Amino acid sequence: QVQLVESGGGSVQAGGSLRLSCAASGRTFSSGGMGWFRQPPGKEREFVSGIRWNDGRTYYANYADSVKGRFTISRDGAKNTVYLQMNSLKPEDTAVYFCSVVNQSLRPTGYWGQGTQVSVSS
Repeated sequence: QVQLVESGGGSVQAGGSLRLSCAASGRTFSSGGMGWFRQPPGKEREFVSGIRWNDGRTYYANYADSVKGRFTISRDGAKNTVYLQMNSLKPEDTAVYFCSVVNQSLRPTGYWGQGTQVSVSS
């Protein structure tokens, strides 16, 4: 079992920044993947970014087109934590953000955190 806990959400004005954290505990691996997803109000959950690593080294990261150039995903293996640095935030980034264990295709595997709210005002 893997437990995931997100943190770092909050309310910011457009153009601001936030850094989300996803701390994993329980069963963790030197190789694997994590992803960030978000669910805007009244909409479906969508992919934001994902990262894969092997033997502790990141070898792949991907982003949704809507966040490319503004968001950066990273991982601290020593802390079993994945981060999402979000810059130049827009009102349309408002959503509940979730982290998930992902497979090779960056698809969620069923392990989810509880989510953290991000609100961006214009």
